[in-house]
Amino acid sequence: MSEEKKYILAVPNFSEGRRKEVIEAIVDQVRNIEGVNLVSYEPEHDFNRTVVTLIGEPEPLKEALLNMAGKSYELINMEEQTGTHPRIGAQDTIPIFPFKNITLEECVQLAEEIGKEIYERYKVPVYFSGHNARCEKRKALSFIRKGQYEGLKKVAHTDERKPDIGPAALHPTAGATIVSADTEGLTAYNVFLATEDLSIAKKIAKSVRGPSGGFSTVRAVGIKFPERSGVVVSMNMFDCTQTPLYRAYNFVKQEAARYGVAVTGSEIVGPVKLEHLLNSLEYYLGLENFRKEQILETHLMK
Repeated sequence: MSEEKKYILAVPNFSEGRRKEVIEAIVDQVRNIEGVNLVSYEPEHDFNRTVVTLIGEPEPLKEALLNMAGKSYELINMEEQTGTHPRIGAQDTIPIFPFKNITLEECVQLAEEIGKEIYERYKVPVYFSGHNARCEKRKALSFIRKGQYEGLKKVAHTDERKPDIGPAALHPTAGATIVSADTEGLTAYNVFLATEDLSIAKKIAKSVRGPSGGFSTVRAVGIKFPERSGVVVSMNMFDCTQTPLYRAYNFVKQEAARYGVAVTGSEIVGPVKLEHLLNSLEYYLGLENFRKEQILETHLMK
């Protein structure tokens, strides 16, 4: 990547994780576009959503995200969609983050442009979150998503819950989309428990997430993945510098021990920054004065 060019990280989330042909059609909108690199996409059957990770130059990335949103609105009907992950729309979220040679302020401006263009092209209402939030409450996805699609469409006419762009109502099939810019993208992290008691995973998730007294940078749910034994504490970690992966892992392990339950392992879903792995490496090995430059492969990245 050229030192002079600007790069943005985007981690959009659309509300389909089961129908392969729909997932591929939506992801096709961001494939093979000059100036945009499709890093990964992670369909999640139980959540019934797909998280896509992209790195790109501002303008081509903006167009790719708009095209992805358009295809999501075309192929996903929120009146029929179900899943265990909170959602309010077919293209549920479009979060962007500064990645290289670009400021947060520039990302905030681009997010504004994306939000306005979504409504102009597709007539789908938009909520702004993160650094684009119009009020303190809307900085949190959990507030915007309260009640999910089904609940939000009943109260979207009220001053507190109406969209930031568009009429005070949701689109009849596409719902609404949350657009945001923030300093750092989330890391999706799952910790697996050796029990089939879903209530234990839910209790631990409640204790770890910020709104109920846990880590302010963590949101968590307790769920069951049908394809594997045990239950899961599934976390979205929004700042793995302030709240490292090892700290969340140890907290879940400690809470599970209260119920006589063992932790069998953990999983990072999708890409993760090298720094977020290194701070756990330093912690578990007790490394002193360790520098990233000591890892030989980091010199190839330059």
